[in-house]
Amino acid sequence: MTDPTHDVLTLTTDSGDLPVHRWRPPSGTGPGLLLLQEIFGVSEYIRGRAADLARAGYVVYAPQLYWRLADGELDEAAPDVLERGMALAGRLPWADALGDARVTLAALRAAPEVSGGVGVVGFCYGGGLAFNVAALEPVDALVSYYGSALPALLALAPAITAPSLHHFGTEDAYIPLESVETIRAAVTADNGSAEFRLHEGAGHAFDNPNPMFHHARAAAAAWPVTLAFLGDHLGGSQG
Repeated sequence: MTDPTHDVLTLTTDSGDLPVHRWRPPSGTGPGLLLLQEIFGVSEYIRGRAADLARAGYVVYAPQLYWRLADGELDEAAPDVLERGMALAGRLPWADALGDARVTLAALRAAPEVSGGVGVVGFCYGGGLAFNVAALEPVDALVSYYGSALPALLALAPAITAPSLHHFGTEDAYIPLESVETIRAAVTADNGSAEFRLHEGAGHAFDNPNPMFHHARAAAAAWPVTLAFLGDHLGGSQG
């Protein structure tokens, strides 16, 4: 199969130039996906998932949300990468990240290579950000992997009318199961097309291949569900 193409765009914001990674599927066109990063930035892992989505037929835009921070590039192999990632996320005002995500979504929606619907996918930090975006913008699908900010964002749940899919692990040390069940109740209360998947034994960031996070069985189970969900609501491939 032909590999997707990858380049970096620059979008203009009120604060300066926002770098956005773009992947296009082998066909060159397809439905659009806004992909929102973990606390580690647009890492090798996020780039890999973006390429996976592009191979499945999607045009993927991933904004580099740490662009305002002087030391926003992380060494993923560094022993303190978790501490540095948490520090960077803590220094980035949520309103700035949200604004950049919305600017990127608007550019994605207007892109000539996008045909069909537009959705948003986020992991960890990005899972909460994706939820916030979907409450404010008309998207056609939302996928949130263990959105770390969701407990503080549940008042927005009634505003989300798009079909949504939420993945959580039962052993998430950052979002205890009691909080996960509270999230489930909130996101499914008024949205009959909301889907919720709990992965037994998986912790936080279980899809990330870093050995400190990865849960192979949960990651392998969740990804086909994600592709099928996106295929149902946006088109693209489910394989």
